[in-house]
Amino acid sequence: MEKRLLKITSAALVVSVLLTAIKFFGWRLTQSQGVYSDFLESIVNVVVGIVAIFVVRFASKPADREHPYGHGKIEYFSAAFEGGLIAFAAVMIFLEAVPALLQPQPIGALGLGAAIVFGCGLGNLGLGIFLRRTGRRIGSPALIANAEHILSDFYTSAGVGAGLLLAQWTGLHWLDPVIAMVVGLQLGWTGLRVVRLSVGGLLDEEDREILTQLATALKQVDFGGVIQIHNTRIMRSGRFHHIDAHAVVPEFWNVAEAHERTEAFEAKLLKKYPQPGELHLHVDPCRQAYCRRCDVPECPIRLLKFESRFTPDISSLTSPEEPEDFKKSEKNI
Repeated sequence: MEKRLLKITSAALVVSVLLTAIKFFGWRLTQSQGVYSDFLESIVNVVVGIVAIFVVRFASKPADREHPYGHGKIEYFSAAFEGGLIAFAAVMIFLEAVPALLQPQPIGALGLGAAIVFGCGLGNLGLGIFLRRTGRRIGSPALIANAEHILSDFYTSAGVGAGLLLAQWTGLHWLDPVIAMVVGLQLGWTGLRVVRLSVGGLLDEEDREILTQLATALKQVDFGGVIQIHNTRIMRSGRFHHIDAHAVVPEFWNVAEAHERTEAFEAKLLKKYPQPGELHLHVDPCRQAYCRRCDVPECPIRLLKFESRFTPDISSLTSPEEPEDFKKSEKNI
């Protein structure tokens, strides 16, 4: 998987370099501030592509004594670095666009410039969609952040191209720096959003999409006597996920049986979980409060008939305690 990811990031870098060169030609041809802003954004793509290759190689290293949870967290650093570069590009665009607005300069070859920008934008659209799908499938924060930026580059190119055509049709050349500033604002927002998401990953912020994936995986496995999972916490280290949770098991199981059963359950669940990772379960006794949700046959301490298993969802997975209906059952026993 790491070799494939490295090939993908290398191919994305080659495409970014090619598109940047084309945009540079378009800027030199038109002297347009809008095209210049699009060109600056593409430079960021190239720099990020170079960093991504290093990050992918480093993140693929296995866990060791100094890094017991692996090296995947560096992907969030890469994403934050990219967000900072995007914001820096936005500042540079404003530094060029404001003087151009105060003292408009003639621009030429608007039609050809628009065609170049639109063409490069379509290239970024295809590349961004591919990288986003791949990043989500393999769970790579760095690849997803790069994809989001490249897709924003497409919208930038579309806006710049439309602005060039509008300036050509109306003769209002002051529209060019105005469009560049709009692009700068959009880039600034994108950069802040990328940084925000990467900081959330570094701080192990709760991700409801990942919890939904875990709930879906739980619905596909045989619990093997495990009654309920709650108090779940997931720490993401790049693609690798470390899952801690509490597992409610029949209280008549001895230590050896509880260990064997939960270990088998962990293995089955990880096979269904979409990301590579590890699962550690803290065992809680049922306290005879889960009889209605426990389907363990021939239970020697059962007080109530089994009705139905619990349905895993985000609420039950993240709750630090048992669901309210179990508490009520315990009071009635």
